[in-house]
Amino acid sequence: MAEQQRLEEDKLRIKNWKRWGPYLSERQWGTVREDYSQDGDCWNYFTHDQSRSRAYRWGEDGLLGFTDRQCRLCYGLALWNGKDPILKERLFGLTGPEGNHGEDVKENYYYLQSTPTHSYMKSQYKYPQDEFPYHKLIDVNRQRSVDEREYELEDTGVFDDNKYWDVIAEYAKADDQDILCKTTVWNRSSNESVIHVIPTLWYRNTWIWGCKHEGCTRKANIKQTKQMTFECTHQTLNDMVWRCFEVEGQPEAAEVLFTENESNTEKLFGSENYTRYYKDAFHRYIVDGELSAVSPKQKGTKVGVSYKLVVPPGDKVILRSRLTSKPATTDVTTEDDDVDEFELIFTKRISELQQFYQTTFPQVTNKQQVEILQQACAGLLHSKQFYHYIVDDWLKGDPDQITPPSDRLKGRNHEWKHLFNRDVISMPDKWEYPWYASWDLAFHMIPFAHLDPEFAKSQLLLFLREWYMSPSGQIPAYEFAFDDVNPPVHAWAVFRVYKLTAPRGSRDHIFLARCFQKLILNFTWWVNRKDPDGNNVFSGGFLGLDNIGVFDRSKPLPTGGRLEQADGTGWMAFFCCQMLDISLELALVDPSYEDMASKFLEHFVSIVVAINGQQGKGGLYDEEDGFFYDKLRLDDNHSEYLRVRSMVGLMPLYACLVLENKNTEKLKDFTKRTKWFLENKPELRSSVTFKTHEGNSRVLLSIPSKEQLLSLLSYLLDEDEFLSPYGIRSLSKKHEKHPYILQVGEQQHRVDYVPAESNTYLFGGNSNWRGPIWLCVNFLIVEALERYDYFYQDDVIVECPTGSGNRMRLKQVAMEICRRLVSLFEVDEMTGERPCHGDNHKYADEWKDLLLFHEFFDAENGRGCGASHQTGWTALVVDCINKMAQANTK
Repeated sequence: MAEQQRLEEDKLRIKNWKRWGPYLSERQWGTVREDYSQDGDCWNYFTHDQSRSRAYRWGEDGLLGFTDRQCRLCYGLALWNGKDPILKERLFGLTGPEGNHGEDVKENYYYLQSTPTHSYMKSQYKYPQDEFPYHKLIDVNRQRSVDEREYELEDTGVFDDNKYWDVIAEYAKADDQDILCKTTVWNRSSNESVIHVIPTLWYRNTWIWGCKHEGCTRKANIKQTKQMTFECTHQTLNDMVWRCFEVEGQPEAAEVLFTENESNTEKLFGSENYTRYYKDAFHRYIVDGELSAVSPKQKGTKVGVSYKLVVPPGDKVILRSRLTSKPATTDVTTEDDDVDEFELIFTKRISELQQFYQTTFPQVTNKQQVEILQQACAGLLHSKQFYHYIVDDWLKGDPDQITPPSDRLKGRNHEWKHLFNRDVISMPDKWEYPWYASWDLAFHMIPFAHLDPEFAKSQLLLFLREWYMSPSGQIPAYEFAFDDVNPPVHAWAVFRVYKLTAPRGSRDHIFLARCFQKLILNFTWWVNRKDPDGNNVFSGGFLGLDNIGVFDRSKPLPTGGRLEQADGTGWMAFFCCQMLDISLELALVDPSYEDMASKFLEHFVSIVVAINGQQGKGGLYDEEDGFFYDKLRLDDNHSEYLRVRSMVGLMPLYACLVLENKNTEKLKDFTKRTKWFLENKPELRSSVTFKTHEGNSRVLLSIPSKEQLLSLLSYLLDEDEFLSPYGIRSLSKKHEKHPYILQVGEQQHRVDYVPAESNTYLFGGNSNWRGPIWLCVNFLIVEALERYDYFYQDDVIVECPTGSGNRMRLKQVAMEICRRLVSLFEVDEMTGERPCHGDNHKYADEWKDLLLFHEFFDAENGRGCGASHQTGWTALVVDCINKMAQANTK
C-alpha cells in the first residue's frame, strides 16, 4: 500500500516524506514565547494588529499553509475581498480578556483530509464577500456576560444569502521534496464577484536576532529567475524552486510582489526602520494602494503572486503552483507544469488516502462514521505544529535586540532554563492553544497510534527526554506555566501506544523500556511533591480540571488546611497500575524488572487502602453516599467531605488492572514476593479480588470493591446524575437543583451544574468542568469498564440507564457510552442536523458535510463548546467508532 510504504521509507530515512507538512501555526501572536514584557501580558505585548507588521522570534503563522519541520520556508494564502481594512493573512480571534469565555477564534475553517505523511492534505476556509466584522465581533463579545452565548461570525450575518467565498487548499506530494499546491476559489453568491488571492512563500526570520543557538542562520533569499519561477536559498535547507501556473480566462495577469520578512519598526514603535521593505508590504500595496511598499528588485525573503480573480456566480477558479527541491539544472521544462500531470497526481494521492483508511480501519464501514473518522483524523494530523521555545535564551533576550526587563529572570518559567523545544508537536488547537499541553498530547497519541505509530512513539518519548522533562522528574505542562500539574496519563498512553502499534510478539520493547526508565523519575516526583506526608493520599492542584472544585485547587485554600483529592489519589493509583503493567510486560523479556513490578504492586495496594480508609473510615469514600469526594483536612482531628458529585469522584474507577496467572506464573520472583506480601499483610488483602475463569486464575487490582463499583455505576448511569444523551457529564445534574455551597466567613463558594460554557472566570473562563461532556475522561471510563467486564464478566450486570430495567454487562455499557459520544457528530435523522453544531442551521444545509471537533460539549444538547478545533483529544471519537465497529463484527 502506497501510504504505508511512504511511512516505512520515512521511518528508515530512505526518503524524508514528513519534512513538509501542516506545521505552520495558526496563531503565533499573543503567545508566551513571543512575550518579552515585564508583566507577562502576552495578549497585549504582541497583538493581532501588530502581527502583519512585526517579525516573529520563535515561529510563524499563516492561512491554510504548510512549512518544513523546522519552519524555515513557509507557504500560505493571503486574501482580500476589496472591502476589508486589512489583508487576510492569518486567522482572527478574540484575546482572553476580549471574549466572554476567554480567547476564541472567530473564523470558519475546516480540516477535511490528510494522510499521515501529508502526501495529500485538504482544508477549507469561508471568507465573507462583505467587510469582515472585526470590530463588531470584539465589541459585542465584550458586552456579553459569562451567562450568555458567544457571538460568532455567523451571527453577524456575513454569510447570509451565501455572500462568501469557499477557499479550498489542497496539497499533494509528487515526491518527498516535490509539493503540488492547488487552491480552488468558489464564489457561493448569486452575483459575479472579485477576490484577490495571493499565494505567499516566505522564510522565517532567523537572522536578525544575533542569536547563536541551533536554528539561527544567515539571511535567506528568494529571487525570481524567470516568469512565475522563484529560486529559494537557505543556509540549512536545500535550495527550492517555486513555480506558479498562469490562470486562464482572467482579465488581469498575476503580479509578482517581493518584500522582506522584517518588522516595520517605525509603524510599531516609532523608531527608525533598519530596512526599506517590511513584512506588511503586501497589505500596504494591495489594500492601501501604497505602490512603493514592495521591492522592485525581484528578490527578498517574502514573495507573493497576486491574482485578481473575477468569478461568476456559483463558479470557481483554480490556482496551481509547485514547490520542488532545486533540480540539477535550472531549466524548467513545460512538462513539469503540465496541468494534466498535476491533476493526475492529485487523483492518485486521493485514491491512496482512501485505501489507507480502508486498510487501517477495515471494520468501519458505516458511511457516515467513515466521514466522521476521516475528518477527525484530518484535524488531528493538521494540528501538528513546529514549536520553538528555548527558555534560557527567551529569559535573557537576544544579543541584537533590546534587553528585556530583569524581572523576567525570576518570572514565568524561570525554573525551566534547561527546556529546549524545537520540534513538530501535536497541539490541542493551533489557534486557541498553539502550544503543547502534556496531558492533552498523551490522549492525542491513542488515535495517532493507528495512523502513524512512529510519530506516536516519538512524541511520548520526546516529553521524557532531558531537554523537556525537569531534572526533578516533572513533565512540562504548557508554556503559560510549565510547572503546573497535569494528570499523570503519560504512562497509560505509552503502554496503550506500545500495544496498539504492533501485535503481540512484534512489539517495541526498547521504546517501552526507554519510556519506563524516565517514567520512574516522574512517578518519584509525584510521590515526593504531591504526597509530602507519605500517607498515600495525594493532592495535585487543579489537575487539568480547571473550575471543577469549590475553589481554585491550585491556590492556598481560603479555609486553611489542605485538600486531599479523590482525583489526585485516583490518578496516582492509575499511574501505579500502568507502571505495574509495563514492568510485568518488560519482565517477561528481562527478569530484572520483576523487582519494579513488586514495588508498584505494593504501592498500589497502599494507595487503595488509603483512599478507602480503614474499616471505611478516614478515606475519601463516603459510605453514606457511596461516592468518592475530595476531603478538606483542617488538622489531624478535623476534616470534612466536599460533597460535590463530579468527575473527581468517578476517576478512582480508572485504577483497575487484571493480572492473569498464566502470565505472572512465569515470573517466579514476582509471584513469590506477591504471595509473601498478601500473607503477611492481611489488612491489605481486601484490596485484591480473585476469580477463576475457564481454568485460569485472575486477580483484579482496583480501587473500588465490587460493592463500591456497583454504587459508583448507579450514579454514572443515572440520567438525572451523570449519564447524558451524549456521554458522561463532568458534574452531576443533581447540582442543577441542589448546588453545592460552602460558606467560609462572609464568602460563599458555590458549584452549580452548568452544562455548556463556564459561568465563572476561574482559569480564564474558556473551559468548563461543571457539567459538559469531555471525550478524554469519557474514554478512560470506557476502557475501565472494559477491564472490569473482562474480570467480572456475567457476575456484574447493571441497569443502563439506572432504573430503566435494561440490564447490560459492562462491556455493553462501554459500547453504549461510545454510541452516545459518536452521536455528537452524527446527523439526526429527524432534524438533519448534527448535535455538535447546535442550532446553527447552515450545517443542516449547504455546510452539512463539514465537521468541527470542539474541546467539550453541552451535556444537554450536544452543542460544541470551547476551542472549536481541539481535534486532539476529541479525535478519540476515532477509537470509539473503531471499538463499536469491532464489537459489531464480533
